[in-house]
Amino acid sequence: MRRFTVGVSRGALRNVALVFGVLGISASMLPIDAQALPLFARQTGQNCVACHAGGQFPELTPYGRAFKLTGYTIGDRVAVPLSVMGYASYTKVSDTSKSDNPAADFAKNGKPVIGGGSVFAGGKITDNIGAFIQWTYDNYAAQGVNGEWHGHSSMDNVDIRYADRFISPKRDLIFGVSLNNNPSVSDPWNTASAWMQYVPGAGVPANQFNDAATPYPGNSSGGNVAGLTAYMYLNKLLYAELGEYRTANGVFSPFSMGSDNVGTTHLQGSNNPYWRLALTHEWGPHNIMVGTSGNIAHIYDDPTDTSDPNSVSKILSTGLDAQYQYILDPHTITAQLAYMRQRTNYSANTVAGNAGAGSPLGFVAADGVTPLADPNNSDTTNTFRAKLSYVYQAKYGGSLAYFNLTGSTNTANQTSGYDPTTGLITSDPNGLLGATALSTRVNGNLSGNPATRGFTYEAFWMPVQYARVGVQYTAYSKYNGATDNYDGLGRNASDNNTLFFYVWGAY
Repeated sequence: MRRFTVGVSRGALRNVALVFGVLGISASMLPIDAQALPLFARQTGQNCVACHAGGQFPELTPYGRAFKLTGYTIGDRVAVPLSVMGYASYTKVSDTSKSDNPAADFAKNGKPVIGGGSVFAGGKITDNIGAFIQWTYDNYAAQGVNGEWHGHSSMDNVDIRYADRFISPKRDLIFGVSLNNNPSVSDPWNTASAWMQYVPGAGVPANQFNDAATPYPGNSSGGNVAGLTAYMYLNKLLYAELGEYRTANGVFSPFSMGSDNVGTTHLQGSNNPYWRLALTHEWGPHNIMVGTSGNIAHIYDDPTDTSDPNSVSKILSTGLDAQYQYILDPHTITAQLAYMRQRTNYSANTVAGNAGAGSPLGFVAADGVTPLADPNNSDTTNTFRAKLSYVYQAKYGGSLAYFNLTGSTNTANQTSGYDPTTGLITSDPNGLLGATALSTRVNGNLSGNPATRGFTYEAFWMPVQYARVGVQYTAYSKYNGATDNYDGLGRNASDNNTLFFYVWGAY
């Protein structure tokens, strides 16, 4: 893999310094008392490091997990149960030249961006009922035909709980139910798919290769869904959770407010189970968890048309995960492992359409004559992620993450290939895509395989407990099935290497 180089002009550096300097100075001037902490800290009277490992929100300590599992009810109700979060960033992609339209494919590359933020509501409602509700605004949610960006807000994470706890000389039992909008959002460990990725970023094309866009183990149903799960945690040893999910419509429509049917998940019925099982142990400053989880989702091919039962695909997700923490002032160490296998069985309509179809876009083999195989009737992906982080004095920290996605090869995933007329590699052999083919050099896939692999390096500084300044460098050794020329048009995996600066704060 060739060396990654970043050319940053002095003007760009001045812009970055201005954005991050102003935000950093503003954060450092705010008072550090109980009234200046986010919602849950104000409720419990604890500072951020009590709940968050080394102050790294949202990674939880044992106390933070107990707070979540007992329904966010520890402490006293606050008069205004609200918090806010905001973030700004600067992104630099290694190579933007191998593109037919760099201005569109890498919009906002090398420019400071005020990405957006969230409003949080919830906390203690009664002694047994509490909530965590997040509404998020993306300042760059969509781009109009005139090139102007438009913001959009929508419901993000919702977790409303009833919980209770019984303690005796021989037993410590926490049990409860969670009404939420995403499988694993109720999970108290940060190896869960809803929580392992945690640094926010604006939805601009320049961010399409930063760490948030790399493969993360995840469940297949999420977004525009609602579910009810029941859970128990016995003797700080055994955790179990079981629930069902459905589309967030009707009485559950508030769970998907701001979402559009197009591009979101639409589940068939309520037969979409989620399960979670974990063993845990705490001793001294150490704690460890080993667990498994899974989800079955029946998803309509077209979320706007749910009238045909033959248009439903079934996705089975099964995962293994583990987490270790060492928390003893001034040191915090967290190690995480997560693996998820997904098996997709495509709908009857899709299978029928695959027969004799060859390449959906009309590509042929390298000889220019032989048809490609029909699209698969089922696919499998395997996603593995490992992360090690260290924080000193809840102020200075760093992390190293490794990601690896493998999976079955499918001609339906090919977005570039050999033209049957010219024998040359193209992204649009039959002229069907028009302008949409322009971005294929950046996101293209010649092999039809999803394999993607790399590392993310991170360093960060928390000048105060509710603000974080950091930099991430994501390096790819494989992308879309290849190390070199993954799109067939000259782009290499390392061309996507990305430098990402961010400022992130909550109040």
